[in-house]
Amino acid sequence: MAFFFLLGALLPHVTLTAYVNVGIVNGTKAKLHSRPYMVSVQSCGQHKCGGFLVSKQFVMTAAHCFKKGQKLMVGAHDIKNSSGLISVKFYHINPGYDSINLLNDIMILQLNETMKNAKPISIPNKDQEIKAKSKCSVAGWGRTTTNGCPTDRLMEANVTVIDIKACQNKWEEKSSKIVCALHPGGFCQGDSGGPLVCNGTAVGVVSFNEKNNCDKPTKPNVYTKISSFLPWIKAILEGVKQELD
Repeated sequence: MAFFFLLGALLPHVTLTAYVNVGIVNGTKAKLHSRPYMVSVQSCGQHKCGGFLVSKQFVMTAAHCFKKGQKLMVGAHDIKNSSGLISVKFYHINPGYDSINLLNDIMILQLNETMKNAKPISIPNKDQEIKAKSKCSVAGWGRTTTNGCPTDRLMEANVTVIDIKACQNKWEEKSSKIVCALHPGGFCQGDSGGPLVCNGTAVGVVSFNEKNNCDKPTKPNVYTKISSFLPWIKAILEGVKQELD
């Protein structure tokens, strides 16, 4: 685990130029029930972050979205008209999470009940790079412009993955546990924790973007790369499964 914390010293610029808790820019309204795995993470009755079902009992989101007492709206589309909030039983924050430099920004929420009719999205089964120029998508309920308002209805946008080295150069950091993507679509405040979906698989978690510049960013949007954390993810998911058995 020392490796996770050592990386923190290599990302000095993020706290100055990045912004967390980031809606969908240049997107369109998602088709009803087209993303049944989407989750609205809420605090005090308000949407704060996105998330997504990875099993019938677990939701994945960003670690920086953590706040005690959160409620989850699972399989949501119109979060203003939806009901049936679910409480969180346990918060599993990655032990390497660095809140200052936004490294290893991933968290798993264990639901207080099992979602019998849930439709989770698949995640990678091995650690591998997402090829540059891959066409993917992102979705959420956040702002649609830098200074705009969040939306009650789920929005989505297409994005294009860029080369990891080009992204590292833009952000002046060395972490390989990220995936980066550019517009025409992208995320903004309110979309943190949502999934980057490529070929029907969630490969990234919305982490951070360029501060105060969702519309025409000069730096790529950054996602935590899920496949880099598979041993930790499997230990949590499979550990609970064994307890139930």
